[in-house]
Amino acid sequence: MKPVAITMFSALLLAAISCNDSGKTDSAAPAKTDTAKKDTASATKMETPPPPMDSAAAMKAMADYGTPGEPHKMLAAQDGAWNEEITMWMAPGAPPQTMKASCVNKMVMGGCYQQSVNKGSFNGMPFEGVSTVGYDNAKKVFISNWYDNMGTGMITLEGPWDAATKSVTFKGKEVDPTIGKEIDVKQVMTFIDDKNQKMEMYTTPPGGKEYKSMEIKFTKK
Repeated sequence: MKPVAITMFSALLLAAISCNDSGKTDSAAPAKTDTAKKDTASATKMETPPPPMDSAAAMKAMADYGTPGEPHKMLAAQDGAWNEEITMWMAPGAPPQTMKASCVNKMVMGGCYQQSVNKGSFNGMPFEGVSTVGYDNAKKVFISNWYDNMGTGMITLEGPWDAATKSVTFKGKEVDPTIGKEIDVKQVMTFIDDKNQKMEMYTTPPGGKEYKSMEIKFTKK
């Protein structure tokens, strides 16, 4: 019913405008035409794409984009085997659940990304998870992708480096299978020192407030 109502209102509005215009002189018509021309010219100008980059500059931009830099060296320093102490809260105020796991980090794709293979057990069931972390040279942010055997989806997050706190605050969304919808997720990864890291995950349920849903303490073997 709503589209029909809008159409009827538009027709009545156009009829009223036509009646009002019938008593006016034609002197106003050119002004409308000029305005329309100006609007069209402005729209055309705004839609004009930037001039193409010359081939040499384009090649350099692509080369810079694909060359690992200092952020990638920082990731590479975390290569190796790590122990994980995991604490989870299923809901705000819920009792914590704990588990232990381990992971092995390794730089891949010529040093552009770090792949982390995680293994452990949860409630007597084997747990496996894989993360891939990289730094996008063009966007100037870290990007994290995660998937595991406890679900069929993937989580992709991104965030900037904070030199003052030696941390990356990743933000994005993940699917809550209990409601079949995406919810907001924040993940703070802190590089404490060469042998210690901490990951804190915060979840925002629909209509609720953000709460801490997970913490992982990493200790290098």
